[in-house]
Parts: sequence; structure tokens; C-alpha cells
Amino acid sequence: MEIRTIHANGVEFAYLSLGEGPLALCLHGFPDTAHTWRHLMPALAERGYRAVAPFMRGYAPTEVPADEAYEDAALVADVRALHEELGGDDDAVIIGHDWGAFPVYQSAGRFRRAVTLALPPPGSLGAGFLDYEQLKRSFYVFLFQTPLAEAAAARPDFLAGLWREWSPGYDATEDLAFVRRSIGEPANLSAAIGYYRAMLGTTPPSGRHPAVEPVAGPVLYLHGVQDGALGAELAKAAESMLPAGSRAEQVAGAGHFLHLERPGEVNRLILDWLGPAS
Repeated sequence: MEIRTIHANGVEFAYLSLGEGPLALCLHGFPDTAHTWRHLMPALAERGYRAVAPFMRGYAPTEVPADEAYEDAALVADVRALHEELGGDDDAVIIGHDWGAFPVYQSAGRFRRAVTLALPPPGSLGAGFLDYEQLKRSFYVFLFQTPLAEAAAARPDFLAGLWREWSPGYDATEDLAFVRRSIGEPANLSAAIGYYRAMLGTTPPSGRHPAVEPVAGPVLYLHGVQDGALGAELAKAAESMLPAGSRAEQVAGAGHFLHLERPGEVNRLILDWLGPAS
């Protein structure tokens, strides 16, 4: 899969592409890259989709946005612009993992089918996020609000430690090489951390991307039972908070990066949900 580029929403995006047919937009999270979809993209292409996995804003080789905007509205605007610039139509589908799932929840109705992984719908998090055990898991979210964030995250053991704790037993050597290539430079690392600063309001909204009304649609939600970033207990209420017609599944023997740990099972669940390309 070669890396291509496209200009969307004021940002020069780099992306991986495979296959021909209706658009299947695949969005990665943190600390990760478009290469996270290397197992799913061939399966999508075989099913008749054009699988496209952009490197999210600020993740090299996508450029660091000039407006330094990382709030939800910017991510939603990116999705809408990518959908348009990539020639997506009513047959397009969307898949998002971790941070890539945020804009999916707000854009699902614009796509024929939608899938989210490892991030329950915001309404289902509630008080569970403030549980003591979950607060310990989420230490990095609060660290990233401080001036120490870049120095801590730049240490060679930091990102490796997150992968090790979030997906116990998974060998992330290849993934970490991709990650270091993508956010190893200070500007890119600050961009990745910027998502978290915008999330808790440490960085105020840029104002460049006005909030839009969410467009709800059916979502398949997948969560690893051994997820060390967001405990499986947070996913229990997910289905009741999803739009009508949605479904939630927990994947045994998998952690936060479930699509890499159990690619066969996760691919099957996703492809069964999406159905054949129209």
C-alpha cells in the first residue's frame, strides 16, 4: 500500500489506499497510525470496498494543521471533507478506533454503515470514567494537560508502556516503529497530545471549526475484554446509548488494539456488519 496525499479541510492528509469500489474510511487513534488497519484493509478490498486509511491531523506524513485545532469539531470537519474529496457517496462506510471513533459517533448517519472500536459512545462513559481503577488507567490523559507531557511521552519507554498495558501480551514492535516514525518529531508529538488538551479544555476551541449537529446512524461497537486503557466495564452500557439498530460486542482475549490482536474475529464482525459493497 503506497502513501498518497489529498487536501481536505485545510490540511494535507497522507493516506493508505487499497481496492476499488465504495469508500471505506478507516480512522486510527493514539498512539497509532494508519498502518493499524493493515489486516482489515485487504479484507475490505476483497469484499469490494476502496479502503482508505488517513493519518490523522498532525500525524506524519499528514501535516501539522496551521490552526493547531484538535477539538471534536475539527475531527468531524476532517471526516466530512475527506468523504467529499475522496469521492464518497451514499454507499460509503466508516470505521474508527480510539480517537478515530470520536468523529464516527457524530457522523455515522452520513455513511451507510459505521463501526467503532475501543471507545464507547460518550454518553455511556458517565461516572464510570471517574472510578478509581479507571482513573489509574487514564493517568496519561491528566499528564497530557501539563507542561511535562511532551518530555514524558518522548521517553522511549512511555509509548511502549502504553501499548504493553493496553493490550497485554501483544507484540507491538512493528506498530511502535510506525508510531515513532509518525509522532517521533516534537511538532507531531505535540499535535497528538493536543487532542487530549482540547478534550478537557486545557486548549480552548480554535473557533475555526464550528460545532455541527451530530448525524446519528446505526453503529457496531467492539470492545476488547482485556482492554487496559478503558476497562470493559465501561462498555457494558454502550448498546443502550447507541442509536437505534446498533449492536455492541465484546471480544474475548483482546485488549485495546483488538483489531490487531484478533484480526480474524474482528474482521469477521466488521465485514458481517458492513455487508458486501453495493
